[in-house]
Amino acid sequence: MKASSLRDIVAGFAAAGLEVFERMTGRRHDSLVSMCKRLLRLKGEASTLFLAHDILATYNRLSRPDRLSFFKRLLAEFMPDPEGLKQAISRYQREPTPSTVAALGAAAESPRKELFRLLNAGPDGTAAIIRMRQDLRGMIIQNSDLKPVDADLRHLLHAWFNPGFLRVERISWKTPAFILEKLIHYESVHEIQGWNDLQRRLADDRRCFAFFHPALPDEPLIFVEIALVRGLVSSIQEVLSAETPDPNGDFRPTAAIFYSINNCQPGLAGVSFGNFLIKQVTDALAEEIPTLKHYATLSPVPGVRAWLNEEIASPRSGIGFSEAERECLAQLDGPAWYENVPAVRQMKPLLTYLCAYYMVNARRGDEPRDAVARFHLRNGARLERINWLADRSEKGLRESAGLLVNYVYDRKALARNHEAYVNDGEIARSPAIDQLLKERPHAQG
Repeated sequence: MKASSLRDIVAGFAAAGLEVFERMTGRRHDSLVSMCKRLLRLKGEASTLFLAHDILATYNRLSRPDRLSFFKRLLAEFMPDPEGLKQAISRYQREPTPSTVAALGAAAESPRKELFRLLNAGPDGTAAIIRMRQDLRGMIIQNSDLKPVDADLRHLLHAWFNPGFLRVERISWKTPAFILEKLIHYESVHEIQGWNDLQRRLADDRRCFAFFHPALPDEPLIFVEIALVRGLVSSIQEVLSAETPDPNGDFRPTAAIFYSINNCQPGLAGVSFGNFLIKQVTDALAEEIPTLKHYATLSPVPGVRAWLNEEIASPRSGIGFSEAERECLAQLDGPAWYENVPAVRQMKPLLTYLCAYYMVNARRGDEPRDAVARFHLRNGARLERINWLADRSEKGLRESAGLLVNYVYDRKALARNHEAYVNDGEIARSPAIDQLLKERPHAQG
């Protein structure tokens, strides 16, 4: 059955429940929290679906301050029953058996989880809950006490968006236009400059794949763009400006370059399935194109400029910048600094060394500080090469000083690299990276 047909059935069932619901309760305009409490008490399926739909519609009409108040009340008023939890703890302490463990887990579960489960059953409930979590994540920045509510949502979304429920689809120029429009909108790594640019990115020497979920059949969750080339590429300009190969020529690509990976739903942040997409796509490409020998990325280093600024400003920096180095790096803030040949000649060895140092030594706990590095290294990729002035876009220069990194997915080494990373914090890297780190260059005054 098509997802749209299922949604229509559920919506019709919810509408049919309106009459039952009004006969049972009257059409009272209760507060949103009161509606949620009543939803947890309802038994009838039709009335439950209708009230869930009504709650989500009411939430959508709330102002941002009212939404914040709603989440605060979910935190305070939808806690486990204290007496029931106390009794479950006592029973477990007296007799720690599988049944008392299960009873304790049930008693400790927040009623918020059951509320969200019921809301998810309503028409378009999944999409509504994802938008609700997007709102919540924006509020947590200044309201950290709401983290338990987010934890409940994240736990449920992990289950609902298990990779087993997802389907991978190739996106082509024949894909419906409303989905192609969303790719243009969601592309956040290398902006798509209109329909002609998108058509080029979907040409025969390109591939684009996306994950979809049955509850969101028209919404890509994540998509990846791939260039089929000969050997590793060293700049995004090389990828985006390449001419389409002659369809009558003998084009035999040897490398698949993953040059843009985009998460499309902010409400699913922390629910990771990008690694599953890469693995499925790599397997599909290997089967489709036998000439492919290498699978690699051309990835940004989005935190290196911020880290560098912090190190320069910190009196306790372990790098120890000389005055000449500070003057050299200060040119990064100037307009079109990369066109200054003498400055570039002096800056290149220093900046590539600092980028390698950042990738390997700058940490957030036991993992690299760089979020892109964490993603690829967890997947078993190898840090292969740092590419100088590989992204001259305004965003690339601002965030990464124009640097891009190749991560190589060696299918024979993925499991070994992954285990070494997650168990021992080891970063798989090429001899070229080790060579960069071996001796620090110094800018001349």
